[in-house]
Amino acid sequence: MKPFVEEVCEFCQPAIPDTPAGTILTAWLKAFNSAELTQMQTFDKNHGHKGTPPLAQMLDFREQTGGFALLQIEKSEFHSLIALIQERNSDTVARLILSTNSSEPPQLVKMTLLITARPADLAIQRMTKADALTSLSDRADEEAKNDRFSGAVLIARHGKILLQKGWGYANREEGAAITLDTQFRLGSLNKMFTAIATLQLIEAGKLNLDNTVGMYLSDYPNEDVASKVTVRHLLTHTGGTDDIFGRAFTENRLKLREHCDYLKLYGARDLVHEPGAEYRYSNYGYVLLGALIEKVTGISYYQYMRLNIFQIAGMESTDSLPETDDVPKRACGYMRCNGMWQSNVDTLPWRGNAAGGGYSTVGNLFRFAQALESGALISKTLLAEATKPQAQQYGYGFELSGDGLLHSYGHGGGAPGMNGYFRIFPHLGYVVVGLSNFDPRAASRLIEYFTNRMPVAP
Repeated sequence: MKPFVEEVCEFCQPAIPDTPAGTILTAWLKAFNSAELTQMQTFDKNHGHKGTPPLAQMLDFREQTGGFALLQIEKSEFHSLIALIQERNSDTVARLILSTNSSEPPQLVKMTLLITARPADLAIQRMTKADALTSLSDRADEEAKNDRFSGAVLIARHGKILLQKGWGYANREEGAAITLDTQFRLGSLNKMFTAIATLQLIEAGKLNLDNTVGMYLSDYPNEDVASKVTVRHLLTHTGGTDDIFGRAFTENRLKLREHCDYLKLYGARDLVHEPGAEYRYSNYGYVLLGALIEKVTGISYYQYMRLNIFQIAGMESTDSLPETDDVPKRACGYMRCNGMWQSNVDTLPWRGNAAGGGYSTVGNLFRFAQALESGALISKTLLAEATKPQAQQYGYGFELSGDGLLHSYGHGGGAPGMNGYFRIFPHLGYVVVGLSNFDPRAASRLIEYFTNRMPVAP
């Protein structure tokens, strides 16, 4: 099966401007698409700049994407341009923004790649439901055959499962195949659970959207966070509480065992912006929500999740037990390094937390969707509020996308050796779930492949 981008764009690539920026784009695409280390190194020698990462370090990324096809030149100036490009291995479209200096030959001073929506004039043709499901299964077969996908997919509509299947290996060393019982690490999909727990406690009157962190954690070390950041800010990534990943996390990875450990390590930090001033994704903000849940309930975050979400939804294969615990059906994660798959065990936290890192199955996430939509977890009124834009395309713990019938909510998750993608299309009745024990965006690409082709009919 040829990638869609080849079928559409193989003979219709737009003209690249004859400018220094155009020269860089042409050379970059040629070297990147070659998948040859020597060509990438030649590009770095001729056009590299000390302020930009070497192209030669992107060989694994090239293998994931299959290279890029140029779709459009959106803006062109002498030393800069903006272009739309598409992965050859998927439907994913990105906006490429680059700038050069005035040297001869020109050097690449800055390049940014941002995933973006597909232009309406390049829309993918919709299929019948049966054809879309068959095409998804065929695509997953091909990706697994080429060692680009290992994981499981579930597609349901109006409460009926239409497709659920696993591909690849839960443990490559032992040859253990993935099954529908395989538990995959979720990354940030856990944020949905944390958000629902927070909203439950708001409905119960134990938390309030507009109360500050300090009203619950009276001894919180940073005064600005304590007095200015509200529960609403934390849910919507607008609190300015920054992230947890970086040198401090790497050095303390196995010492961070409870939410209070994260607060001890990061709690004295200043805000990175005034609360409410901007949207800036914050894993630490969700760690703080975990600490608030523990404070107002008097039990651990993990126990609250089991009692008030997982048991209610029938999610018996979902948890966040420590990595040192024996969880027989938990898949091993594999990350791509220098063209080879290797274990991600040395990157994992001691256990998942309120920001992410638990594990589940595609079937359990379908049960979560059913419990959510039925009103078993929070009221339908509050769910509607949680799944409408609160800050950019984010609600209360849910990523939002699409308009009209294609409106959807859910969350993605990813880290080395794990990728998850979960979406509910309330107007169409679809629930789509993909989980993988490979790097991002192994599962996301497949689910998007289906959602770009599924029929749009109520």
